[in-house]
Amino acid sequence: MRLPARVAAIVLRDRERYVFQSRGGAKGCGLRVRHWRGLRRFSSLAGAVLVSAALLAALGAGFGAIPALGPALDPGRGAWTSAAGGRPVTGQALRVPGLDHPASASFTADGIASITAADTHDLFLALGYVHAKYRLSEMDLERRLGEGRLAALAGPSDTGSDEFELRLGLPRTAQNQWAATAGATRAALEAYAAGVNDDIAEVRASGDWPAVFTLSGAYPGAWTPVDSLVIQGVLTQELDYTTSPLDRAVLQRSLGAASVNAWFPEIPANTGVINPSTPYDPGPYAKAPLTPLAPDAASSALGGTSVTAAVSAPEGLSLPPGAPRGGRGVVPPGDRVSAGDQRGTTREGESPDQVTQAASQVLAQVGQLPAGQVHEFPDSNAWAVNGPSVAGALLGGDPHLPQTLPSIWYEVALSAPGYQVAGASVPGVPGVLLGHNAHIAWSLTDTQDQAALYYAEQVRGDEYYWKGAWRTMATASYTIAVRGGSPVHLTVDITAHGPLLSAPANPGAVDADGNGSMTVPTAQAISVDWMGNVPSDDLTALLAINAAGDWAHFKAALSTWRAPTQNFTYADDDAAPGGLSGNIGVYAAGYYPQVAAGCQPWLPMPGGGSCDVTGVIPYSAIPQVYDPPAHVVATDNQRPVTAAYPYYVGTSDGFYDPGYRAAYAQASLSSLLASGKPVTAASVAGLQGSLTDSLAASIVPRLLAALGGTTLTARQQAAVALLRSWNDSMDEGSAAATVWWTFWTDYLRGVFQPWWNAGHVPASTDDDSLTASPDLFPLDEDLQAWTLGAGDSAVAAAAFRGPSGHGPAGAPAAMVTAFRSAVASLSSSPGGAPPSWTWGRVHSREFPALTQASGLGYGPRAAGGDEFTENAADGGMTATAGPSWRMVATLAGTGSLVSAEGVYPGGQSENPASPWYANLIPLWWDGHYLPLPVPGVAATGAGAVRWSLHG
Repeated sequence: MRLPARVAAIVLRDRERYVFQSRGGAKGCGLRVRHWRGLRRFSSLAGAVLVSAALLAALGAGFGAIPALGPALDPGRGAWTSAAGGRPVTGQALRVPGLDHPASASFTADGIASITAADTHDLFLALGYVHAKYRLSEMDLERRLGEGRLAALAGPSDTGSDEFELRLGLPRTAQNQWAATAGATRAALEAYAAGVNDDIAEVRASGDWPAVFTLSGAYPGAWTPVDSLVIQGVLTQELDYTTSPLDRAVLQRSLGAASVNAWFPEIPANTGVINPSTPYDPGPYAKAPLTPLAPDAASSALGGTSVTAAVSAPEGLSLPPGAPRGGRGVVPPGDRVSAGDQRGTTREGESPDQVTQAASQVLAQVGQLPAGQVHEFPDSNAWAVNGPSVAGALLGGDPHLPQTLPSIWYEVALSAPGYQVAGASVPGVPGVLLGHNAHIAWSLTDTQDQAALYYAEQVRGDEYYWKGAWRTMATASYTIAVRGGSPVHLTVDITAHGPLLSAPANPGAVDADGNGSMTVPTAQAISVDWMGNVPSDDLTALLAINAAGDWAHFKAALSTWRAPTQNFTYADDDAAPGGLSGNIGVYAAGYYPQVAAGCQPWLPMPGGGSCDVTGVIPYSAIPQVYDPPAHVVATDNQRPVTAAYPYYVGTSDGFYDPGYRAAYAQASLSSLLASGKPVTAASVAGLQGSLTDSLAASIVPRLLAALGGTTLTARQQAAVALLRSWNDSMDEGSAAATVWWTFWTDYLRGVFQPWWNAGHVPASTDDDSLTASPDLFPLDEDLQAWTLGAGDSAVAAAAFRGPSGHGPAGAPAAMVTAFRSAVASLSSSPGGAPPSWTWGRVHSREFPALTQASGLGYGPRAAGGDEFTENAADGGMTATAGPSWRMVATLAGTGSLVSAEGVYPGGQSENPASPWYANLIPLWWDGHYLPLPVPGVAATGAGAVRWSLHG
């Protein structure tokens, strides 16, 4: 989870900028950012006070254009708060008014928390209190992000983000979900909110606010259960919301339908080139009738007084009289379906200018979102192993997400009668998302199916054309408060598919009566039908998983999970086939939307009604596997099923990982099992740290063969020698790794960039998804297949020849050219002899501060890995995304306690002055783990502390 790059303005704008980072250009200021960076090396209050004092001495009177800090200098608040909040944690008795019974919270010397309570009400209340104690700023920023309230804190630069989130509808979805929440889940959310509010009240009384509030002057309001559901929605957006159909529309307009369909197929070109067992659900499959998808009251215009009452205030949703009652392809009673309803916007396979312009407008809006709010990093690992070589079952999980300080995760063990669980929790939400209880362990990876469908709507004024008639759009009205600026008024128009994301533009015409005799001037706009806007009872599922004891209960718990679609990887300690103990499996829970045959969900579809969602894949038929004969399951964001799967789950374009990590993990674990050697937690941990690039392993031998008959300079020969002795590992000290990555980048661009140039692809519209680079995974898959002699040979030959027809004759010639280019480039930068071109000289990792405040992050630091290694590094040559949490669980058999270890790159506290701010990074960096606390057992050992909590 990552907040906007511009959200630094929350603490950096005006006077605040000079509290958190000093700009070298300010006259008279002798401070530099490197001095503030020293903060993370201080592990005591004294160090933090020295840094704060230096800043205050330099900035107290103001200078140049910089005003005096004013309230930031208040010793009881302001910048001092950061230092005061960094005091070492000590044992104490605390009053938490909402508790019904005494409870306790204990912390290891590293800050890992354990909470014990008499019942789940008090347990979740205490969890909310502890989360807020250490992550209140993060929680408040996350809810502001999802609720479209960043500009009130950060100013005009974040109105774009607020407008998009309000259009998309996370607040409407959260309110609708809350209205439908009942029973234990409702009680858990209410108790959690009460705990957060107990901490807010305590901080308000003491005045010891986290610095982000004092410096901005914007203090957090009371926490509500809806806020927790909004944070759930933010995480869903990060993992499930994609713009691939919009990007494809832009590419198709530039490159033509034939090229885009060839290079971005539904089934990747390299299928069969990589390990054929990569899909974890190999079938056989049976096609069952679709499950109807309930109308989405949070974002669609449905009509009816009950819906109006559920989603009116405070969002201001207006549902017009006569609005359709169906939605999602359900024809309302008495409505007429016109024979003239268009199947597509233009001829088959073409994307018209109107749709492309509207798509580009949406992509421009998305570009204003915080980094990570659109799902772009399909990198997570989760594996499970059982069998004769395993004493029970093993599970390893490491979800790959943007890495920030503080982290998305807070590690905790929770204990109450009937509820014993440990693992990674999400501040703002009750429960444990990844972890284990007494009998099962689980982890998650993104399934990568297509969950966002886009529609090209014909609109005129406040009406849109759907199912043969003009309909009045529903509207939701907002006033966005802007710090330092005028309020912004926003009206969201909502169709039967969902909210309009683009403003109506580009007049066109439509056959309104379906008889060809009448045209009505219209405009075109893009709407989205996103499964994340379907109310999803994820928390009920999560709490049931936390308490599940076997596969049957685990699967039953997931039946209410709708979005984001996730591969839930599982292991238990129960009896297994063949007299073994320990079962393993995967269940890909979530909604997989389906449309009628002939529709093209990989592009914006016509909004007239012919391509509406007709249902979702039935729960029993979604991808899954349980106790496979090979005794291994590996989920690494690869396509989970084969081409024989009878339902649409997405194309290679923008959805699935190429499968290099999945193939490597499957092969490595299978080989270890076949050897008969014991498979242990250390085996799984070793795989999590692997830096092997299996794409390189398949391509480098072909490159060396192509270079074999060519004349090479001494420097080129030295580079060849590096590759010949290379072990395919992206170690930071490997020069061969640098040669490989530079070659592959130049090879891919050498083949595809001429096409991009000739088509004038507007890559700046969406750099991550429209630039010809290794980040555009279908191109990697194409080039791998063509290099290895697989795929469509005619398509490959045409691609190599280029738009001019005079390009390389094939892969060998193109590789030689790319290799020469790579060596020339590296000779210039980083320069020196080839053995000095180590990967760490050009590649690093960085964990930026959540606020993006310079100096409060970690790094950049030379690092290994790339986006195809198990220990993934995403985000460019300075990677900012990767394994956000590593866990290995050992389930040794019935009657044995589950043992687990884990670590994440960060710390339990969000306060830079705290010794728990970044203390776990060295452990994570070096591949070490800490034991997960045992639920119900208080932390012990040197440095452990205990809080007694009383109502």
